[in-house]
Amino acid sequence: MTGANKKKKSVLWNKMHIPHYEDFKQWFRRRLPILEWAPHYNLKENLLPDTISGIMLAVQQVTQGLAFAILSSVHPVFGLYGSLFPAIIYAIFGMGRHVATGTFALTSLISANAVERLLPSSSKNLTTQSNTSMLGLSDFEIQRIGIAAAISFLGGVIQVAIFVLQLGSATFLLTEPVISAMTTGAATHVVTSQVKYLLGMKMPYISGPLGFFYIYAYVFENIKSIQLEALLLSLLSIVVLVLVKELNEKFKRKIKVVLPVDLVLIIAASLACYCTNMENTYGLEVVGHIPKGIPPPKAPSMNVLSSVITEAFGVALVGYVASLALAQGSAKKFKYSLDDNQEFLAHGLSNVISSFFFCIPSAAAMGRTTGLYSTGAKTQVACLISCIFVLTVIYTVGPLLYWLPMCVLASIIVVGLKGMLIQFQDLKKYWNMDKINWGIWVSTYVFTICFAANVGLLFGVLCTIAIVIGRFPRTKSLSMKNMTEMEFKLKTEVDGESLQLVKIISVNNPLVFLNTRNFHTDLMNIIQKENASNQTTDDISKYEQNTLLNSLPNNNGNEEVSQPHPNEKCSLILDCSGLTFFDYSGISMLVEVYMDCKSRSMDVSLAHCTASLIKAMKYCGNLDSEKPIFFDSVSAAINNIHSNKNLSKLNDQSEV
Repeated sequence: MTGANKKKKSVLWNKMHIPHYEDFKQWFRRRLPILEWAPHYNLKENLLPDTISGIMLAVQQVTQGLAFAILSSVHPVFGLYGSLFPAIIYAIFGMGRHVATGTFALTSLISANAVERLLPSSSKNLTTQSNTSMLGLSDFEIQRIGIAAAISFLGGVIQVAIFVLQLGSATFLLTEPVISAMTTGAATHVVTSQVKYLLGMKMPYISGPLGFFYIYAYVFENIKSIQLEALLLSLLSIVVLVLVKELNEKFKRKIKVVLPVDLVLIIAASLACYCTNMENTYGLEVVGHIPKGIPPPKAPSMNVLSSVITEAFGVALVGYVASLALAQGSAKKFKYSLDDNQEFLAHGLSNVISSFFFCIPSAAAMGRTTGLYSTGAKTQVACLISCIFVLTVIYTVGPLLYWLPMCVLASIIVVGLKGMLIQFQDLKKYWNMDKINWGIWVSTYVFTICFAANVGLLFGVLCTIAIVIGRFPRTKSLSMKNMTEMEFKLKTEVDGESLQLVKIISVNNPLVFLNTRNFHTDLMNIIQKENASNQTTDDISKYEQNTLLNSLPNNNGNEEVSQPHPNEKCSLILDCSGLTFFDYSGISMLVEVYMDCKSRSMDVSLAHCTASLIKAMKYCGNLDSEKPIFFDSVSAAINNIHSNKNLSKLNDQSEV
């Protein structure tokens, strides 16, 4: 009996896969994307645009770092650290080529709630700098950054735990309307937090439910205390920033290097404030003392972890959602793949490791990402180059920022949020495409400004799930259609001549955020198999029907794909008779499929479309207006393809 057990164990041991060197190598390549792209970096083509983008990004990182540190209720110098370390770590572990990680307005707001709750400004006993303290800062400032760093640490641990549990795939619950509304609402909160600097008012810290409205109520009650000099300087700064950035955007193709208006404004405002002594003459609030250098690493305040769990979850989820949306947009724009779980690891490590270097919670910001787009960045090297300039500011230029007026810094932040604030324009799009998504956007935005970004995000996700659950029971499944008679008729009409290969795919389920990824993956697999096929036979089927069953949560259908003739042009017909309802994500996916097929020189037709589906697709994408796309039936779509083929033959004969 003992011998039999040993034999059984030896068999099981032999069947086990023993990791080899190649397995470890592949694992490290997956977890350290820098090992994948760095060896293939093209110095000749990419270094110059990455350097220019890195310099422009460094200006944004410095200004946003100072402002978001103040927004997080900590000393401005810690915002410079938060613009350095997270960017380096994400460049090593992250997959987004245009994702600039650093200080972030939303996570700073969440962090400030805990800092002000545990160590309010009223408890500040020592306002002067201490020579014995780290960086010459007071113990009060050191304790505050300890709380913020603890939030960053715990938030990063939560993100890493989500990566270990492989829960990144659950991000499909975060639909575009929810993310758009949440980020717009949070941007509104950030603008509100900067009002006191724009107006030069002294205002106590106000937060909590309906805090957004209490701030404006305080402003109107104390409107006589507005500082006219700060207001005029704020208006002038906003006008200059908006005007120059619009001109840069308009003429970016004609000029090689855009004007770094943020940097120019900082230098000009600091010099003007220093020469006219605005701080003492007019009482204008300035950034103040910025110490040089980086202190040695130190563990965050672990004794407050239990008190900041709520804020840590908010930082982990809100920061990741905003960053993932930017990373996915970058991947879609520049045609590369992205792993949601790997992004959890990258942002988690960025928060955990940076927390030991006195950094506030970090995430990617829309302003920095769009800045990388506009300046022509190619790879993550642009972020690494920006870190060199941020490091230079920390060790040399930092003290010169003493005279930077806070109203100018607030103006730069408000203008930098333009990309988020113009998302109000999405309301028109959602109203024309799906009024339920419009309702989700509005309600998520209202919850965000009334409570907080994490509350708005949670409400949006729950609301979306509830609506989908309520709509799915009304769906109707369709049986496969018999296309034999139609095929015979068309074959008889063309007298056996070679025709275009037509793929007829029946969509038998609603197309919503829950199944759009599976739909796109399955459909692209069919198309790629068609294009990759090189085998041809005389008895190839001219027409073939495939049914694509997008069942939730996974698709178990297997498709048989016919092999087209190399000289034949493929056409795709989507039978939408089973598409009983859709949301914005579904419409966006249909338009994306249409554009992908168009880039592959493949004609796409949609049959049995409802009037609402046609209206939504026309509004969402730039569809081909010369060729008909929507048809009443599959037979009408096939007849149109046949007519176009005959017309092209007549044109060829007339040319001959």
